Amino acid sequence: MPRQLISSGSPFEADIGYSRAVVVGDWVFVSGTTGFDYASMAISDDVGEQAAQCLRNIARALEQAGSNLHEVVRATYVLPDGDDFPACWPALRTAFGEVRPAAMMISAGLADPRMKIEIEVTALKGSAA
Repeated sequence: MPRQLISSGSPFEADIGYSRAVVVGDWVFVSGTTGFDYASMAISDDVGEQAAQCLRNIARALEQAGSNLHEVVRATYVLPDGDDFPACWPALRTAFGEVRPAAMMISAGLADPRMKIEIEVTALKGSAA
């Protein structure tokens, strides 16, 4: 089965050697995505805004893959400070409140101290009701 590689244009992808997303059949696997605005490589200091930007970045990758946030079946959230998670809930509820994917939050360090959240998702194309 052929693989389609999706890039956001982030320099991290080439530096580290990964794709923003990989499509295999009807499955879309979106890599851990942070709150950087890839056009400017700027990142907000606010964890809630970072969560919202993560989701905008993920939505763009899913769109390139022929999918969307409504087809997300699994989400993983990684935050260096687990106490920051409630501040992310409004953005997550906006994106996934009706979709309600299987999800997990992990508290762990991230590659850059400016990063306060990283989100990874898996979507199944054609699964949205």
